[in-house]
Amino acid sequence: MPISPRLRMIDVGGKSPTARRAQAVGALKMGLPALRLVRDGKLPKGDALKLGEAAGIMAAKRASDTIPLCHPLPLDAVCVSFECDESLPGVRALCEASACAKTGVEMEALAGVTAALLAVYDLTKQVDPALEISGIRLEYKEGGKKGFWRHPLSSPLKAARPVKVSKLGRACVITVSDRSSRGRRADRSGPVLASGLKELGFTVDRKVILPDEPRQVESEIRRSAKGRVLVALTGGTGLSPRDGTPEAVEAACDRLIPGIGEALRAYGGRRLAHAALSRSTAGLLGRCLVVCLPGSPGGVRDGLAVLGELAPHAVHIARGGDH
Repeated sequence: MPISPRLRMIDVGGKSPTARRAQAVGALKMGLPALRLVRDGKLPKGDALKLGEAAGIMAAKRASDTIPLCHPLPLDAVCVSFECDESLPGVRALCEASACAKTGVEMEALAGVTAALLAVYDLTKQVDPALEISGIRLEYKEGGKKGFWRHPLSSPLKAARPVKVSKLGRACVITVSDRSSRGRRADRSGPVLASGLKELGFTVDRKVILPDEPRQVESEIRRSAKGRVLVALTGGTGLSPRDGTPEAVEAACDRLIPGIGEALRAYGGRRLAHAALSRSTAGLLGRCLVVCLPGSPGGVRDGLAVLGELAPHAVHIARGGDH
């Protein structure tokens, strides 16, 4: 009779890869004299914070080597940062990891922040042996079926590295939905699209909700394109008899950009086979970029991931910029 295993790695073979991200934090308490040496990079062994950043990145990349049931993941990015806090006194560490994978990157983020603090501990113990590592926890994770989760004790989210966002110009967001236009259902994808475009650097100064009427949508595209660099639509891209947003975009635009629709479907298909049924498309109306995305918040987030790479350059070229 076979013996049942007491431990097993979860089988994720049947799952589709999806964008994953996680952030972990922790702290190393020390005396004020030691903290000032750490902050100024004047410890006998050298700059502890620089070493901690490198150690954290290395540990996140090799989390599965030391955590037995942790899946090896091809990480897209790892970022480690520190904050010196005299009220602690000590340093606070943050590790953020991201990947497009079948399982989450929580353990990678936790391994990264732990190793980062240990590296600082190693360099600081010579001047202050009374050190204490504490408060290591997962701040948040996102991706997969469960979506976004945030620790109840976490502070407002902040990026491990501040990102400067350029101003790309004015944009309009159009939600195409019979039910939302009649007030029967809250618009969930429009706010996600508007928020995402703002993060990319667009100024969203117009938001419209329309029924699934292609002629009405076409007229609104023409109206909203005047004086704007981007018109982004969400909804009406599927196979339902009432889904006519792609036809409205094609009728309004002077030129189509097939590659954007192809990129949207390719990205969405990494996590959901049904993404191949989306008819998302894009084009140019004069110098304005027009893009239609699916009508779900998840589809919009996938679309924003693609537009983050393509839209700034497309807008630049459409306005007469060089390559």
